[in-house]
Formats: sequence, C-alpha cells, structure tokens
Amino acid sequence: MANPFNKLKDLVTSLEDDFEKSYDKGNAAAGTRVRKGMQDLKNMAQEIRLEVQNQKNSSKDGAAAPAAKAAPAKAAPAAKKAAPAKKK
Repeated sequence: MANPFNKLKDLVTSLEDDFEKSYDKGNAAAGTRVRKGMQDLKNMAQEIRLEVQNQKNSSKDGAAAPAAKAAPAKAAPAAKKAAPAKKK
C-alpha cells in the first residue's frame, strides 16, 4: 500500500493545471475537474482519518480489536437559534 500522504500530494499536484485554467482563464471544464478532484480529496482525507483512528483505537491498552469500517461522518445539524427576548 502506498503512503497515504504521498497519495494526497500526488492528487493535489495533479489538480494544479486545472486550478490555473479555472481561476486564471475561466475555463468551465477545468472547474468541473477541480470540483471532482476536491471531492476525491475529501473522500481520501476521510479514509485516512478513519485509518488513523482505527490504528489509535487498536493500540490502546494493548487490545488489538479488529478495525471495523466506520460509516462516513454526517454533517452536524445546524444549531437552533435562541428564542427572541420578550418585549416589555
């Protein structure tokens, strides 16, 4: 298995030309590739995060529990606003 950090660097480096085309030249197709690449980056980051968490948990207290694949994290619900103060 390749080093996850190197995979991240390679992905970011591969997006450099498309970033330039999208931001500097307004190329819409390059913008689409940037968005796809950023989604791939997000997914890769989540996978690495879970791997690191599983490694940490399996090394705790010497208990080598099998690492279960966790479900992707969901966005936290928006916080509720406080009720407005009563008028006097």
